[in-house]
Amino acid sequence: MKKIIECVPNFSEGNDTGIIEKICDSIKAVPGVKLLNVDPGKATNRTVITFVGDEESIVEGAFQAIRKAQELIDMRKHKGEHPRFGATDVCPFIPIANATMEDCIACAKKLGERVGRELNIPVYLYEFAASAEHRRNLASVRAGEYEGIADKIKLSEWTPDYGKAEFNERSGNIAIGARNILIAYNVNLNTTSTRRANSVAFDVREAGRKVKNEKGEEVHQPGTCKAVKGIGWFIEEYGVAQVSMNLTDIMQTPIHKAFDECVKSAYTRGMRVTGSELIGLIPLQSMLDAGKYFLEKQQRSTGVSEDELIKIAVKSMGLDELSPFNPKERIIEYLLRDASAAKLTTMTLTAFANETASESPAPGGGSISAYVGALGVSLATMVANLSSHKPGWDSRWKEFSDWAEKGQKLKDELLTLVDEDTAAFNKIMSAFTLPKGTDEEKKQRKQAIQDATKYAIEVPFKVMQLSFESMTVIEQMASIGNPNSVTDAGVGALCARTAVYGAFLNVQINAAGLDDKGYAAQKIEEGQHLLNTAIALEAKILAIVQDKIKA
Repeated sequence: MKKIIECVPNFSEGNDTGIIEKICDSIKAVPGVKLLNVDPGKATNRTVITFVGDEESIVEGAFQAIRKAQELIDMRKHKGEHPRFGATDVCPFIPIANATMEDCIACAKKLGERVGRELNIPVYLYEFAASAEHRRNLASVRAGEYEGIADKIKLSEWTPDYGKAEFNERSGNIAIGARNILIAYNVNLNTTSTRRANSVAFDVREAGRKVKNEKGEEVHQPGTCKAVKGIGWFIEEYGVAQVSMNLTDIMQTPIHKAFDECVKSAYTRGMRVTGSELIGLIPLQSMLDAGKYFLEKQQRSTGVSEDELIKIAVKSMGLDELSPFNPKERIIEYLLRDASAAKLTTMTLTAFANETASESPAPGGGSISAYVGALGVSLATMVANLSSHKPGWDSRWKEFSDWAEKGQKLKDELLTLVDEDTAAFNKIMSAFTLPKGTDEEKKQRKQAIQDATKYAIEVPFKVMQLSFESMTVIEQMASIGNPNSVTDAGVGALCARTAVYGAFLNVQINAAGLDDKGYAAQKIEEGQHLLNTAIALEAKILAIVQDKIKA
């Protein structure tokens, strides 16, 4: 599968939109590159640009951007709040999909060699690409900033990895590296004091601060958050001081923990956190984890939709305080998502029904089965959420929240299969259009048809499995859920069984056209067992529902 590598260069210009646009244009002109986000900062006089591509295109896109920045940005005139030492200050590569850190290291070295040779900009490799341990930390590489380059570059321990060991007065230096996903994140305080913002930053960041012990000796006091770098600054543009952080390992310190630690520190120092600001992009899971974290603090069900979790995260951390927060523009996975792959599930109910009723053979019974299954488990999830918030059942909120989470997961997987079933049908149709002139072409065409047919069996079979699995959630909600919603669980059972049966019909008809009769027979046998079990479980659930209606 195609490798996807992310590049996040930071340019020392945040005010001149003309310069920023020209740098972006140089990136967009490279085939195979997709520009994801442009985030300029006026007070920092710095712009963070995010784009993705494969190993070849990502390096070319980065080089063209660095070359354009060299042409347009003069470091002799640059002033800004953020530490910097070059026109293109840093340029990291990050593995996103099917790529490794070794791939990113190779990209960093390839780019660094070319920048040093063709642009005569001194290059330092950092993080995983670093040539020495003392160069791994970006703060160490950039120490002294632009103003200190002329002297620092003469030191043997700071000879550039690429390019001449000479001060490039116009462009400065550049740090090129390979790293894991980093979240650049600022927390807003109700103060204008940089010193007080720094006190919070020192409480939170891993490096902490230096203090004197009872003997008067200077010792290191670590902060509360691992893998967090931070400083305090005043942003004139917003009229507030911020704690500016880089979260370098979100497994150790997720964004919601960094936020809450700032809240605690600020409160003890007589301040209040008013909101926060994301710089650049964020992984989807970080937002979902944050949403669940804040719901759990309220003892509310976390089994809500992806959209709702993101909304809770945004409001809880005040990510929209300084400017609107649009998840479609700030979450990496949303920017990479192929909109055409979710044609049906993004339609209105009316449009979906009209599309199904049209003369087109797809969507057909397979997609409808998946959708009916999704509706069935959605009803059970609703019962779970209602039960978790039922007055008098407060002590059971976690129990029902867990069931709701299971339901949401099954619902999301079934919705994906609504479009996937249509895609499977289209693959068969495409295979039949392949040329069949030569013997080799006939062979390739036949194999393509067989491969597509097998996939058209696997998709509805997955619908059967998920729909049957959802009946466990439905049964529990009929048995222990809010009794006022027991009929909703009953309708959910009817939907789930219909989904299993409908998907099995698709498995049967596609299996008839498969040459691999052993595989086909196995799937039909397994499918029949699933259907029989689902019918029996449906009867059991409906009996529970009827008993509760009569009670």
